[in-house]
Amino acid sequence: MKKDYIIVHSCNVFSQGNPSIPEFEEQFDIVDMYKLHEKDLKDYKCMIITNFVDQDYLYEHRNIIAGFLADRKIVCFFGNLVTEWLPGAKPFIPKEIHSHMDYDISIAKPHPIFEGVLEEDMTVNKGVKGFFARGHHPLPTGAEVLLTLPGGEPVTYIDRETTEGTILVHSGGNLFQYVRMQRTGEKTTERISPQIIRWTQEEYKRLQQGVIIDA
Repeated sequence: MKKDYIIVHSCNVFSQGNPSIPEFEEQFDIVDMYKLHEKDLKDYKCMIITNFVDQDYLYEHRNIIAGFLADRKIVCFFGNLVTEWLPGAKPFIPKEIHSHMDYDISIAKPHPIFEGVLEEDMTVNKGVKGFFARGHHPLPTGAEVLLTLPGGEPVTYIDRETTEGTILVHSGGNLFQYVRMQRTGEKTTERISPQIIRWTQEEYKRLQQGVIIDA
């Protein structure tokens, strides 16, 4: 069975595997990050890369990422960029914190990934702020900003300008994992995982059809 998503996995104790979404779980494949250069990627639509990967390794093999995007596909990076392996993206800048309000998340513009998701639910987790994002990445030219911190720093953005594909950068945890991380059934953030899956499917169709979207 061909799978649509490939997770570049760090295979350490801090990382997570497949999203716990029964109706989608079979669409995900996992590759050990150090075997990415051996993997045939032609059948995948979306590559997911998270914070605990070896970014020096990714820099060494950055042509793989560039080639995937050149095929009009999607790369989603979740975490803090420290080496420039992702086209158009710049290293993570931590937020200077003066009070807990500096962690407040705002929706910069409506988007299907965050439809129906409350800013408060993204900002606060079990009474604590700062889990969702603690900084940002400077924007590539023409990027579409989805979420921001109080100073306007872009927590989440989409870059359709740098490559032939689409790059989603989020300076926090894996958005595909929010069903697993939020099991209470009481937070609107549980909408994020199925909604990002639907968005990537639609985005892939758009890319393959050559449809242009203005940010």
